[in-house]
Amino acid sequence: MKKIQILGTGCPKCKKLAENTETAAKALSIECAIEKVTDINEIMKFGVMITPALAVDGKVKVVGKVPSPEEIQKLLA
Repeated sequence: MKKIQILGTGCPKCKKLAENTETAAKALSIECAIEKVTDINEIMKFGVMITPALAVDGKVKVVGKVPSPEEIQKLLA
């Protein structure tokens, strides 16, 4: 099972990234746990300075932008 983390403080972009990620995961029918990381200290542990960011299995894949569900699918596949 993949562990997907949305790194962000809860701004509209962070919420949109979470929504797009859920859409992408459902489209691929993959087993995953989506976690929202809102604690700034936890986000900084990933080395992320600009939110939103997307991490898959502990590796940061996207920083500072909201990719489309299709782009996220490519990262998850």
